[in-house]
Order: sequence, then C-alpha cells, then structure tokens
Amino acid sequence: MEPNSGHENAPEHRTVMTAADIDRALTRISHEIVESNRGTDDLILLGIPRRGFPLAQRLGAKIAAIAATPESAAFDAESIVGQLDVTMYRDDLRHSTSRTPQPTRLPVSGIDNKVVVLVDDVLYSGRTIRAALDAISDFGRPAAVRLAVLVDRGHRQLPIRADFVGKNLPTAAREKVRVLSSAVDDVATEQEEVRIENPAGA
Repeated sequence: MEPNSGHENAPEHRTVMTAADIDRALTRISHEIVESNRGTDDLILLGIPRRGFPLAQRLGAKIAAIAATPESAAFDAESIVGQLDVTMYRDDLRHSTSRTPQPTRLPVSGIDNKVVVLVDDVLYSGRTIRAALDAISDFGRPAAVRLAVLVDRGHRQLPIRADFVGKNLPTAAREKVRVLSSAVDDVATEQEEVRIENPAGA
C-alpha cells in the first residue's frame, strides 16, 4: 500500500482501477446497455450527483458512438443524459448537514414510458439508489428502471442490485472506495482512478 500523501494522518490507499481501466469498463457498460435495450430508442441516462453525472455523460457519448451509422441522423448524446438529485429523498438527511442539493435536470423528452438507466460511481448500502427510485416517481412513470455503476463494493443493506457493473470489488466495511474524476476532482483525465482507502492507523 502506498500513502495518499505525506501527512501522517492521511489514509493509505491502493489503486484498483486506472484511467484506462475505467474507460474500458464504461465502454463495455455502454455496449451492454444498448444490447439490453435492443438499441437506443426510449433510452434515458440519469446520473446521480456528484460523480454519477459525469459517468452518465461519458456513457452517453459512448452510446452515441455505438448508435452512429452512415445512414442514421446524428445521435445527440446530450438529449438522453440528465441529472437526478436525491438529497431530499435520503433517509439519513436529518443526520447530515453536509449534503448540498444539486439541480435535477431531466432530458426534454421527460422520463414517461422511457427506459431509465440510473448511473452512479459506487454501489454500497443501496440507500442512495432507494432515494433515487423515490425521486424518479415524482417526475414520471418510466417503462423500466435499470442501474449502472462503475464499482459494486458489496455490503448491501437493501435488496438492490446493479444491472451493469464496471467492477465487482470486495471490500471491508471500514475501507472507503473513492473514484477520482477529472470532472469533480483536481486531477487530469489520465490521473483518474478508483482507489481503496484505509483509515489512518487502521
């Protein structure tokens, strides 16, 4: 394990996915989504802030590339990607004062009768996804709801599973899985990674 920084109290970490690994995982997930949906008709991607939304944007771009053919009209990736804030639907809201709501932005077509794919970075207890399902019900009635995550680390507290997974990652409960993203963190694209952090002194 290598130290996260020179600070003696900083958590130690190990990298489990590099930027190239993340990109390959997203490419595979995008193909799986298109195959499962038998195309891109009525498909919507909703990213959960903060790190799920950039992933949804990247999946949308990859799906647009898959759907592009010389005979077809240009596929607008932005038209199928939105952001779904779940802050006010969380069951731990009253115990946390650090969560800042993000704007929910749905595609102009809405979500009624669409196949909605929720996108998040890490699937853990399942409580964030439960909140997302509650949030969706306030905005419409999809034909189906699927779940795509970059990492499934286990330790579920609710009966929720992902349909599309970049990497299944067994972890200890005391460990933290962190996804470094150039869209959120102060890192270059080539420095993006998924790491497991151990609390200092653990």
